Amino acid sequence: MKQDFYEILEVSKSASAAEIKKAYRKKAIEFHPDRNPGDSSAEEKFKKAAEAYEVLSDPDKRARYDQFGHQAFEGGGFGGGGMNMEDIFSQFGDIFGSAFGGGFGGFGGFGGGQRRVKGSNLRIRVTLDLEEVALGVEKKIKVKRKVQAPGVTYKTCSTCGGNGQVTKITNTILGRMQTAATCTACGGSGQVIDSRPDDADAHGLVMREETVSIKIPGGVESGMQLKVSGKGNDAPGNGVPGDLLVAIETREHATLKREGDNLHYDLYISMPDAVLGTSKEIDTIGGKVRIKLEPGIQSGKILRLRNKGIQSINGYGTGDLLVHVNVWTPKELSKEQREFFERMQEDEKFAPKPEKSDKSFFEKVKDMFS
Repeated sequence: MKQDFYEILEVSKSASAAEIKKAYRKKAIEFHPDRNPGDSSAEEKFKKAAEAYEVLSDPDKRARYDQFGHQAFEGGGFGGGGMNMEDIFSQFGDIFGSAFGGGFGGFGGFGGGQRRVKGSNLRIRVTLDLEEVALGVEKKIKVKRKVQAPGVTYKTCSTCGGNGQVTKITNTILGRMQTAATCTACGGSGQVIDSRPDDADAHGLVMREETVSIKIPGGVESGMQLKVSGKGNDAPGNGVPGDLLVAIETREHATLKREGDNLHYDLYISMPDAVLGTSKEIDTIGGKVRIKLEPGIQSGKILRLRNKGIQSINGYGTGDLLVHVNVWTPKELSKEQREFFERMQEDEKFAPKPEKSDKSFFEKVKDMFS
């Protein structure tokens, strides 16, 4: 079972943004690979702390994590998980100050090697039907992304000597201070283009269309974002590709309304059907089903169909389908019909006689959320 993000950073669930940032800074220094060479346990803790900080430092991601737990970031990742060292070190400009230039101060980056530039992210929007939301779906989407052109060659950057960073020594009141900054000549990759095809851009990249398979878990909601690692734009030289960020939107269903993991359906029946009883065909996620209505059913009755709702994104099962029975009262009557109902006004069988089992509107609403 995956460890809780708050436990990893050793903060409470009510911790402020400043407290979370401070806790992550402490963990990053303690378990940094350059301070623990060859220690796989420390490296794993270093990655876990970075993953926890990525989620808890973002208000939107943190809210989703608090509501759905780790399940919200599965099936491709909704902004968390799957971080590589380049993702982690990109956080350090915020955590330790821009003077470190994406490295780690005097440590010089992971394992002392050069910094690998990450390509830019791409963003697309995917619209899902309610059926796809309920059960999950795999979508194949055509994406135009920049990739390295065939035949492009690179050479070592003469400005930084292939390190991707340039150092600067500044005299301060505390003495001479050395800082590192990303090389502007190569953008931090340590390489510059030697030769490139005519159709490539200044970075040696060309635009290509690619079909990307995206697995979307059941239970997603509009506004959620799915991350497909490595399917963004390529980076020049030996860099790593960016990510494809997929924004989720959902279409409204003609008859079913969603509320969390539950679905609602309004069923309208005639007065004769309510008096005599009947069976009706209704819509569900899996197709139409027929339900039986007992004689004397009351308007406002709610029928619960178990496990006919939306699959929970946090893995807690499936919601229900709530069928709301509405008895339709005709506004226009024939002479014979009016005479019949006038006679029934005095018939005690038509007089309201609610029983204890006939719950009030407020009791029904309370049951819906219990």
